[in-house]
Amino acid sequence: MTIRSKFLGTLAAGCALGLALPPHAAAAIDDADFNALKDLVGKQGQRLDSLEKVHEQDQKTIQQDQQIHQQDQREIQNLKQRLDVTQKTANDAQQKAEAATQIQPVHPVPEGPSATHNFTMVGDAEVGFGKTDGSHSAFVQGDFAPIFLFRARDNILFEAGFDVRLQNGTTGTHDAGSGTSIGLSFATIDYLVNDYVTFVAGDMLLPLGTYSERSAGWLNKIPDDPLPRGLLPGSGVGAQLRGAIPAGASGQSFTYSVYGANGPSSMDGTGNHDQLDLGGNVGLKSDGTYGNLHGSPSGGGRIGWFYPFKPHYDLELGVSGQAGTWDDMDQRLWSAGVLDAALHLGPNIEVKGEYIYTWQQTDDMATIHPRGGWVQAGYKFAGLNLDLPLINDLELVARYDTSRDGISVKADRFTLGYVYYLTNTLLFEGDYEWLESNDPSVDHNRFVFQVSYGF
Repeated sequence: MTIRSKFLGTLAAGCALGLALPPHAAAAIDDADFNALKDLVGKQGQRLDSLEKVHEQDQKTIQQDQQIHQQDQREIQNLKQRLDVTQKTANDAQQKAEAATQIQPVHPVPEGPSATHNFTMVGDAEVGFGKTDGSHSAFVQGDFAPIFLFRARDNILFEAGFDVRLQNGTTGTHDAGSGTSIGLSFATIDYLVNDYVTFVAGDMLLPLGTYSERSAGWLNKIPDDPLPRGLLPGSGVGAQLRGAIPAGASGQSFTYSVYGANGPSSMDGTGNHDQLDLGGNVGLKSDGTYGNLHGSPSGGGRIGWFYPFKPHYDLELGVSGQAGTWDDMDQRLWSAGVLDAALHLGPNIEVKGEYIYTWQQTDDMATIHPRGGWVQAGYKFAGLNLDLPLINDLELVARYDTSRDGISVKADRFTLGYVYYLTNTLLFEGDYEWLESNDPSVDHNRFVFQVSYGF
């Protein structure tokens, strides 16, 4: 029922009531009052007409809103259906991609970027100023060591490193003139068999301890090598299998390497104790023929365990060794064993070291046991949180190293110094070394300042 019909019904009821009133009551209403009442009823009717129109408009608006809502619901349903289809397509594509990564082609096709995009040169250079007791101070072009890296494919790599040094020569007398020496540090072809095995062949950095592979050059925070590293070959020509195997979900891993190499040799062919040549047996003789200088190659390897406690906190332990003959008669054995350890206590504290023990069978002195060890620690002052730029870029370093030649000569050295990080790869180092030995020719203290740059 509309508002207008309700009003008309009310008006009719009022008229009927008026007719039902007694005559004297009707006579009491004059024409003026009746006309006023008539005008009032007319105005109320007009007002009701307006209200009726507004009500009808509201009904139309409600119907339109309902239609829009229904249309929105249909569009939402359509979008949900499209999203489901898209999600299914993405899942199918991911499954296909994962399946494809597990399929290795029988004859892989070489990939196509140009060779210049796969070639990189890195390395380091050092310039120093120092003084050894008994000599004058001098500037030194310590070393220039470029490393060339070439990636033929994702699993085929080639790397080679050189050391270029400048020193006074022997022209005439009094150490006159100068000469430049260029030495090949290593050169290998690496083939990545899978995630756990890499094949390496060439002039390899030998994994006797970790120093040769991880701490030499500008990576070493002290300008010279630890004394007992002179008891070991740094590299050797041969072949190697190496890799790492994860252990659980905590980040632990076991690293391994096993190799065969030509091994040390004799400088004059005899087995006398002072003729050991740790790095001179490279397989190509002076007359251009191939051949080991003795009959049997050497074998060796390393096993390591890496255990991270939490980010920046970790411990690594390793044991390594090598054994083989060294004299031309192939009768005298040279072997070595190395224990290595490295500890990081946060980003600011590092402690590492090695213990080295060797066995050398000789013609003139039976078996001798050259040995030694070193331990090195570093602390970065950034750990003090002093908000001082000069202090935060400074690291204090210290090292103790000792060496015994297995006969009579012994040497002990203590080094204290600093590293100032101009950038992450540009270092300004300063050290003072106290060296004590019963060999007067090496019993000298010295200081060194050095600028090292890794690129």
